[in-house]
Amino acid sequence: MDWPMGLPPEIVGHLLEENRTHRCPGDPDTCVRITGIAELPSRFGDFQIVAFRNVGDAKDHAAIVHGNPFEQERVPVRLHSECLTGDALGSLRCDCREQLISSLERIGQCEAGVVLYLRQEGRGIGFANKIRAYQLQDQGFDTVEANEALGFRPDEREYGFAAHMLGSLHVRSIEIMTNNPAKIEDLRRHGVRIEGRIPIVMAPQAHDQAYLETKRRKLGHLLDVEQIDPAAAPTNGVDR
Repeated sequence: MDWPMGLPPEIVGHLLEENRTHRCPGDPDTCVRITGIAELPSRFGDFQIVAFRNVGDAKDHAAIVHGNPFEQERVPVRLHSECLTGDALGSLRCDCREQLISSLERIGQCEAGVVLYLRQEGRGIGFANKIRAYQLQDQGFDTVEANEALGFRPDEREYGFAAHMLGSLHVRSIEIMTNNPAKIEDLRRHGVRIEGRIPIVMAPQAHDQAYLETKRRKLGHLLDVEQIDPAAAPTNGVDR
């Protein structure tokens, strides 16, 4: 078979063997191991997809790899948390789908890069609770208030296992594609060397305008002020 330009067969074999019986001493919640690697040709470019299994909670995560980031530095990396409503269904309540597509397009044009697709739906509260939060937002809560009303922190995600995924791919340092300073701080706390930040700001539209403003104002996301109009509101007057 003609292997695409990416992780070469000998490195694929090395990673699979290295992870075959891998278990971390200590906290199992951040321990992941590679369980499979396959080609993933897509409309965004030629990728390979790496399946990871979390040893602690048995959740599956994915690394979508372009080129060969093995032992490379300053690798462009996007951490993308799962969003069924946005990624798969095209919901306009958030900009998740647009961020995912933009990340894949941009990384598909790089020499090497990685998108980590993380199973942390609804900023870590899970799909069912996310829909409950949407229901509260329909009643006038903003995205932070809705999470707190359900007994959660505004953002329940953590990125220790994402740092482990990058380590398992032998990525030495990254340029992170994010607007979220908390993500940078958490990755650094888990030992990831971050050489720079690549903004990934999507133009707002009527249904997510106030949602994006809440992320900027209450969660500290680094969104370009010119692209967010604090006075704007979605068509039904509710912050999604």
